[in-house]
Amino acid sequence: MEKMWAGRSLGATEKIADELNSSIGFDARLYKEDITGSIAHAKMLSKQGIITEEEKDQIVEGLGKILSGIDDGSIKIDPTAEDIHMFVESVLTEMIGEAGKKVHTARSRNDQVALDMRLYLREQCDIAVSLIKDVIAAVCAKAEEYKECIMPGYTHLQRAQPILFSHEILTYAHMLERDIDRFTETKKRMDVSPIGCCALAGTTYDTDREYEAELLGFPHIALNSLDGVSDRDFCCDFIYDCAMLMMHLSRFSEELILFSSWEFGFIELPEAFTTGSSIMPQKKNPDMAELTRGKTGRVYGDLMGLLTTLKGIPLAYNKDMQEDKEAVFDALDSAFLCLKVFAPMVAGIKAKPEVMLSAAKKGFINATDLADYMVGRGMAFRDAYHISGRLVHDCIEKGIVLEDVSIEDYKKYSPLIGEDVYEAIDLTNCVQKRLSAGGTSVESVETQLDHFRRILS
Repeated sequence: MEKMWAGRSLGATEKIADELNSSIGFDARLYKEDITGSIAHAKMLSKQGIITEEEKDQIVEGLGKILSGIDDGSIKIDPTAEDIHMFVESVLTEMIGEAGKKVHTARSRNDQVALDMRLYLREQCDIAVSLIKDVIAAVCAKAEEYKECIMPGYTHLQRAQPILFSHEILTYAHMLERDIDRFTETKKRMDVSPIGCCALAGTTYDTDREYEAELLGFPHIALNSLDGVSDRDFCCDFIYDCAMLMMHLSRFSEELILFSSWEFGFIELPEAFTTGSSIMPQKKNPDMAELTRGKTGRVYGDLMGLLTTLKGIPLAYNKDMQEDKEAVFDALDSAFLCLKVFAPMVAGIKAKPEVMLSAAKKGFINATDLADYMVGRGMAFRDAYHISGRLVHDCIEKGIVLEDVSIEDYKKYSPLIGEDVYEAIDLTNCVQKRLSAGGTSVESVETQLDHFRRILS
């Protein structure tokens, strides 16, 4: 088949060169955006008198048939075509004749592919936000279910202070909220139409780029034709958003893996999102969480790969930029798949409040509350800190916890300590007393849940 671009050369290339040059294997997913863009372009050409009304109608009708044909499978995308743009134009020309050859007037594949990618990723940003909200909803439902469940909070993976399981899990809802913000901002930045920039320098035809942009739902047009065809910042932005999202899901996965292990035993993951061992019948492996954690590195690679590809490209379009699609599609597919798994996986988590509480009682995580109690009695914090530390040291040697120390022994450390010390170091009270904004009290959890209810609504 003669190349659509044959002219200056005969279009004859080696088969292996065609394989390297071809992008139909991955850019075929852009067929809807390519056809949508071509329909808008034909309408603009007709409005400006560059093609006739009749030619426009033929083009629009033909493109509509191609779109429905690909959708229903009656038109198969030719894997030997160079790219989706050439495939659509070729099928259109075969379908409607000479008018089909005019659809490419006043544009280039350079601005065409830039348009397709913006149209595609603009929609994917909305899909990302929807999927993220599904995970946030699952997290909030779990926080509501175990709102008052006490667990040890950790720093350096050492038991630190008592917190609520609901407060712990809502941390990830806040991370995911920032991911929503990122995708939303990325969509705003990519909402600029490049069509009409042509190959690099614009066109001699009297086009109306603003009209075409309006048809496609873009509020702005690229004001520099070179930038319009060579800009892939929005692709990097999108993959970065995916990478940040994956980092958050990976951290969440790590805690699910840890907390569902026998060593912690704080939660049980739903069987539908775990696997067994081929030789160890007792195993219940958190494979979905592990794969999410593993795919994070893959998405990071997509980002670094595209950044590295773009860093040395001179203006304007270069074939290197064809590499943007596989990186974007891989990051998108990986992140979206993990999001789709995460929402039902989180929804199926069963927490074990009694195990969490038992762990909280054994880690001296109320030592800071003991120090705060003495500060409330008039002692300087640093002195209270040292006394609390000595008490913990002595308790460890005796094999007891702070709640087991008699009031007589407490007074040996400080006469300021009274009978009400036991109330001060009660774990439930320790949690409830943290009334500062953003703290771990039930009141704070309710405030957070109200915040996310507004976002989800």
